[in-house]
Amino acid sequence: MTAPAVEQLRRVVELACRAPSVHNSQPWRWRAHDGGSLELWADRSRQLTIADPQGRDLALSCGAAIHHAVTCGPALGLWGRVELAPDPSRTDLLARLGFEVGVVAADAADRLLTLERRSTDRRRFTRWPVPRPRLLELAAAAVPWGASAVPVTASGERARAEVLVLRAQEEQARDPALVEEQRGWLDHGRADGIVGRVAAPTRSPRPELPHRSRSDTTDLVPRLLDGTDGLLVLCTASDDQLHWLRAGAALSAVWFGATRSGLSLVPLSQVVEVATTRRDLRREVLSGAAHPQLLLRVGWQEIGRATMPRTPRRPLHEVLDWL
Repeated sequence: MTAPAVEQLRRVVELACRAPSVHNSQPWRWRAHDGGSLELWADRSRQLTIADPQGRDLALSCGAAIHHAVTCGPALGLWGRVELAPDPSRTDLLARLGFEVGVVAADAADRLLTLERRSTDRRRFTRWPVPRPRLLELAAAAVPWGASAVPVTASGERARAEVLVLRAQEEQARDPALVEEQRGWLDHGRADGIVGRVAAPTRSPRPELPHRSRSDTTDLVPRLLDGTDGLLVLCTASDDQLHWLRAGAALSAVWFGATRSGLSLVPLSQVVEVATTRRDLRREVLSGAAHPQLLLRVGWQEIGRATMPRTPRRPLHEVLDWL
């Protein structure tokens, strides 16, 4: 067994940190060990204490980073294994990843290009519908991570989901402390947060709220659903930190598949951040069968539309320690 070189592990972490995160907060800390292993730790100083007191959004963000790490590894000739939540006595230790040097994956260039192209583009989709078979194909990517992505195609369920998104948005707008926390992440720093200069103005009469679902934000208020938008509910069988990590990795896997096939994906997180709308989403859309973790809007962007500016990332020396 050959251990990865230092530069290979540095590259894995660099690409893993391209993952989407709540408010582009990048709430992770990596530790590299001799022998080619990495540990991922929660950075609680970057947790949204008002919007995310349990750390669910933080865990979703870190789960996405885990998927990025194991997806880019084979493109660098590193084949990994992952252990989620490996030590119950240390809840901030979210994962251990071990890598061995092997052959470079045949689809290496495509993997790296897809990770580079992935972004959150909240501009309105085209009217071209996303067929149910395509949604099912995307949903299959969640299964290996222990999560489910349930297509919402019935008109009544879709209408109910849109009402719940709007209700959650309005309830959060009435919470001054939450609004202030959100605004604090606008232009938060040169290497994190939502970049105000790329945030599109909104015509909504409601109070402006930064969309906290993930990074690369382009709108301050999440757009509601169009009839031709594809809709998935990302959900898990249980509702604890381990399953939040699984859901985050599944989110990244579904997003990777969407990007690879030319589709755009936008997470709508507010509906699962308000307790009452999350409860009703579970009851009325999922029939109580699972715990919703995110609502995902999927669609086609116009051909030839300009690429949105990228949100920044923290430098490696801030997120990676060598032990």
